[in-house]
Amino acid sequence: MALQHRLIAVILGLAVGLATAARAQEPSRKQLEDWFNAPPEKSAASVNEGELVFLAQPPGKPVHYHRNALVIREASLDDGWTELTQCHENLDAVPAAQILFHRTRTTGLHIISHSGIIDAWVEGNSVQLRDIFPGAKLCIGAFSQALHDNGDGTWSLRNGPFMRKFLDGYYPMHVSMTVRLESPALRFEGMLPAAQEGLQVSKNGREVSFDAWFEGRLVTEMRFSAAPGGAAK
Repeated sequence: MALQHRLIAVILGLAVGLATAARAQEPSRKQLEDWFNAPPEKSAASVNEGELVFLAQPPGKPVHYHRNALVIREASLDDGWTELTQCHENLDAVPAAQILFHRTRTTGLHIISHSGIIDAWVEGNSVQLRDIFPGAKLCIGAFSQALHDNGDGTWSLRNGPFMRKFLDGYYPMHVSMTVRLESPALRFEGMLPAAQEGLQVSKNGREVSFDAWFEGRLVTEMRFSAAPGGAAK
C-alpha cells in the first residue's frame, strides 16, 4: 500500500541552501511498516481538525520548522511579484511527502538543497519528496505574486495556509518569516493575526518578521502603507 504524507506548506516561494543531496541507505519495508504502525502523536479524540491554535509553549520534541525570507522590491508594488526563500527543517520521517504552492501565483520553483531525503524533485506546482529520514532538511526557491494592492493606498502581503497535516489531523508546526522592504515607498502598519502568546511580531529597520508556534491552518496578512516621501502610487 502506498503511503502518502501531504504537507501543504504555503502559497509562495522558497529557499537558499547548499546543494548537498543525501545518499543515505533507503529504509527497509520493516522500517516503513514500523513508521506506519507507530502510535500517533495524540489520541484520536484530541487531534486538531484545522482550527488555528497558537502554542504558548513549544512542543517537547522537534517539530517541522518552516523558515521563510521574502523580499519586496519597487517593482513589486506594480506587479505583486516578490522573491521568497524557504527552508524546511525537522521534516517528518515518512516514505513520501509533497509541498504544494499556488498554481498561478508561483513561478521559477526549484530545489536548492536537501539532506536526509533520498529523492526530491519539482512536479508542476509541487515539490515531491521520497524517503525522508529524521532530521531531514530542504531548501527551495521561487517567485511569488503575494503582494496585493488594496486600492486605498495600502498593500497586503498574504501568506498561507501553513499547516502540518497528516490524514485528517493537524499537528504542531513552527513557522517564521522575515520580510525585507527594499522599496522605500512602503512602511509596515501591522499584521493579522496580531501578536500574542505563540506568535511574535517584530520590526528591525527595513525588516519585519514573525515567529509562530501553532496547530491547525495559519494564514497571515502583513499590511503596508505609503511611506512619507515615498514613491508609492
